[in-house]
Amino acid sequence: MKCNRIQIQNFRNIETADVRFGDGVNVLVGANAQGKTNLLEAIFYVAIGKSFRTSHDEDMIRFGADVCEISLDFEDSRREQNLTVRLMAGKRRRIEHNRVRLAKVSEVVGLFRTVLFCPEHLSLVKDGPAERRAFLDVAVSQLYPNYLHSLQTYHQILKQRNGLIRDAETDRKTFNDTVEFWSEQLAHEAAVLSQYRARYLKLLQPAIRACFAEMTDGKEIPDVVYEPSLHGDPEDYEDAAATEARYREKLMSNHEREIAAGSTLWGIHKDDIRIDLNGKPARLFASQGQQRSLALAMKLAEGEICRDICGEVPVFLLDDVFSELDAARRSYLSEKIQGRQVIITSCEPTVTAGHLIRVENGEYREE
Repeated sequence: MKCNRIQIQNFRNIETADVRFGDGVNVLVGANAQGKTNLLEAIFYVAIGKSFRTSHDEDMIRFGADVCEISLDFEDSRREQNLTVRLMAGKRRRIEHNRVRLAKVSEVVGLFRTVLFCPEHLSLVKDGPAERRAFLDVAVSQLYPNYLHSLQTYHQILKQRNGLIRDAETDRKTFNDTVEFWSEQLAHEAAVLSQYRARYLKLLQPAIRACFAEMTDGKEIPDVVYEPSLHGDPEDYEDAAATEARYREKLMSNHEREIAAGSTLWGIHKDDIRIDLNGKPARLFASQGQQRSLALAMKLAEGEICRDICGEVPVFLLDDVFSELDAARRSYLSEKIQGRQVIITSCEPTVTAGHLIRVENGEYREE
């Protein structure tokens, strides 16, 4: 997978830009708030269909403009391709693949695969479950389009069921008449998603161990285990039919508890990833350096699994992470990214050798 060129109009502080990338390491160099991260955000948005900085598309349209456009030229092992996204204030975005309009985001994800690593990811281990679920969702969605479709359906059903629960005290009849339908629908999608998550984490475990062993000379052993909301053995969740039955039973037998809480208490929206180091919870017992090494290993392992499953190495986007790592981890990361296409942001040009792009006030100049 290779990102060849990106053309941008009216995105964040970028009025217009046309940037080409080299095969290996590309370094975006400039002072803070000049547009380095904005360029990575634009690439990530085209790949994933959402930003890693905001949930509102209109936030990305340049102040004073009505329309924003991002056009990404890339290639995989088969051919050269293009993805274009147009954001319009107050209107639905328009997405095109090779000039053909796409109806859904799920049709976009997985066409251009990327791994993003930013300073916020260094807190993957110690942050709450939502951050780890987001890591899972982005990684798995790029490999399996059906996962993203099921995830979107799940959250639509969850929204309906939560509304039903909140209204139950004033409209118990509607609740009694429809809760079984929504519970069955939710259980089905939860089982599909649980199966994907369980299988992905089964692949992630050895990949993380391999990366972590290289950083620590094999002296410490990490464990990364799927921790679903129903608990139990993670391998049990690879059986979708049995998982669906378990979720259905749970969702149909605890109505009063859910009404008291005002929301659905079981489902993949409550999942977590348990991360241990030498048999102890890393969130509680690992040092900050160990936690950062685990987070780095998780992101590198994400790339390794993508390569193994899809046959192509994803493009790595590294947003100012070198400044957050110590010398040993910087050296390790520099070595691991060799032979891959990487786009790095940095305030200093001394991060690593590569294709240098100067960034100033939303303008990009190659050197």
